[in-house]
Amino acid sequence: MTMSRTYINLASIAAVVIILAAARASQQIVVPFLLAVFISIIAAAPAAWLRKKYVPAGFAIAIVIVMMIGLFLVTSLILATSVESFSQTLPTYLDSLKGSTEKLIQWLNSVGIDVPEEGFSNVFDPGAAMRLANSIISSLSQLLSHTFLIIITVTFMMLESSVFSQKISLIRHNTGKTLANIAGFLDNTQRYMAIKALTSLITGICISISMALVGLDYAVLWGFLAFLLNFIPNIGSIIAAVPAVLLALLQLGVGSAITVALIFLAVNMIIGNVIEPRVMGRGVGLSSLVVFLSLVFWGWMFGPIGMLLSVPLTMLVKFATEVNEGTRWVAILLSSSTDEFVEQMDTNVQS
Repeated sequence: MTMSRTYINLASIAAVVIILAAARASQQIVVPFLLAVFISIIAAAPAAWLRKKYVPAGFAIAIVIVMMIGLFLVTSLILATSVESFSQTLPTYLDSLKGSTEKLIQWLNSVGIDVPEEGFSNVFDPGAAMRLANSIISSLSQLLSHTFLIIITVTFMMLESSVFSQKISLIRHNTGKTLANIAGFLDNTQRYMAIKALTSLITGICISISMALVGLDYAVLWGFLAFLLNFIPNIGSIIAAVPAVLLALLQLGVGSAITVALIFLAVNMIIGNVIEPRVMGRGVGLSSLVVFLSLVFWGWMFGPIGMLLSVPLTMLVKFATEVNEGTRWVAILLSSSTDEFVEQMDTNVQS
């Protein structure tokens, strides 16, 4: 019995490894599909709201799809010019950063701190943040070329979602428990993604307006980057702020760079620590170590887009594993706290 259980566990691990290897090898297909999955999860919230207002399901989905198409078109038009312009001027910014770094090294040497230029550049490369920002936005801009495919996929997913749980229950022959697990998983995922998308949108709008008021170039681009990276708790806001602060330093000077840094800090503190917890009820429930490791892992799997989807993907794993007794240990390892699981155990014991 023990040996058979061991073989089952080893076979499961091998299956997961094979699936991940296949997904990484076919990321050109997998990434647009994953993006469509998360868009459909987010789009399900306004569609459900419309249905509660007695709008027919098909008409509600059609309204949401039309709104998404409009949003995709507006985003594409705004990003196309900004991304191309920023990519063209990026070498100039990198040269300026290199010159500023050399001046810093010379000043440190003049005050008696011996800093080898080559070693310093290997350890501290401020241009890496700007290249990463350009890589993330460029990758997403390339994905927008698959807009038609993504929209069609989202449409079919939303149409299928209404009967998906029934199909699963018929396959499993365990209607009550299966539907309860699926309902819990979908509700948690949809709620998290919808609230995170809304708070990220507010973050992006605040950053865009603030950067425009400060006079920083590519204000819309920095707002869009803040919107994307807000899906990554804690780390994302830092990654989004660094290139904007560096550009402010080069373009506007030290005072404006400090102002930009304070704006990013204030916006993320207010939205991330005040508004979002009040609306969501609790944080993402992932430990800081898991957030960082998921960023590295999914970034390695799917590139810059994988970094953007790292926390949502890990949240999906957490939600999916915590509704099943056999896999709940995975959710516990991913969680930042064991309190919710202790409460569940106490409830089960009492019942």
